[in-house]
Amino acid sequence: MTRSLNKAIIIGNLGRDPEMRYTASGKAITTFSVATSRTWVTSDGERREATEWFNVVAWNNLAEICNQLLRKGSRVYVEGHLQTRTWEDEKGCRHYRTELVANEMLILDSRQPRESQETMDEDDEEGPDLPF
Repeated sequence: MTRSLNKAIIIGNLGRDPEMRYTASGKAITTFSVATSRTWVTSDGERREATEWFNVVAWNNLAEICNQLLRKGSRVYVEGHLQTRTWEDEKGCRHYRTELVANEMLILDSRQPRESQETMDEDDEEGPDLPF
């Protein structure tokens, strides 16, 4: 049997805050969208830019980490595999959705988690405690 590969790596910014929920069996699942942009110069010398949006799904412990640490605008590296789901709506129309199922996530910006950011903002008003 020949081997195959389904691996996707993206670097971009979250378009919305992550949304976390739990399955009936208690597994955590977090979804969020990531925008990636590319630029190029046309043969006429005109600079163009295109943005591509990716739907990302994280499960279990990674889902909880993403929900806790990420927020709209966060710059992230996400690695995983592409998966397409199919379903029919009430009218019998078939729908398709391709998602990046994450198995790795790295935060690339220096932003703090939502809870820590609120605490740091309060502490910043008084100034930092310096040891000297």
